[in-house]
Amino acid sequence: DAESLNQQVDVALYHAKHEGRGRHSFFDPSLTETLRERRQLEQDLRRACMRDEFEVHFQPVLDTKTRKFIGAEALVRWKSADRGEVPPTVFIPVAEELGLVSHIGALVLDKACEQAVTWPEDITVAVNVSPLQFSLANLGHVVCTALMQTGLSPNRLELEITEAALLKDRKATLIILNQL
Repeated sequence: DAESLNQQVDVALYHAKHEGRGRHSFFDPSLTETLRERRQLEQDLRRACMRDEFEVHFQPVLDTKTRKFIGAEALVRWKSADRGEVPPTVFIPVAEELGLVSHIGALVLDKACEQAVTWPEDITVAVNVSPLQFSLANLGHVVCTALMQTGLSPNRLELEITEAALLKDRKATLIILNQL
């Protein structure tokens, strides 16, 4: 019937768009399940943001010469009430597509600064910044707010920014870097 055909076309169209520009896709019943799982993941991720289900774990950073502990890198982890541990490779791309990565990134930044302020003063904390976060004009404000609210000295915070974020829009990139 026409309604079923339209639903199948929508599923195939969504799949083609998800695969990238200039792609086509034929309907396959397995795509319906894939789409349903994807939509459920999106809903769960939105709920996780509201419930603050994200944890920050720290990976030690050592000086290669002295083998001395000099800092830690903050790593986000999602422990879902329904799904259990969800790997960052699964939820970060979805968070970026949904525009939730800025919220999650700010949360990680806040938690990392809160923890780091309790460490000895010669220990730094590194926080990853996604290209999407970096492209937002308020990144400087988010970082300053986290530092001011926690009392962490700015020289103890390292922001890890990928090359992709730096290459997008040179003028905007320089403005954000100057703010930071």
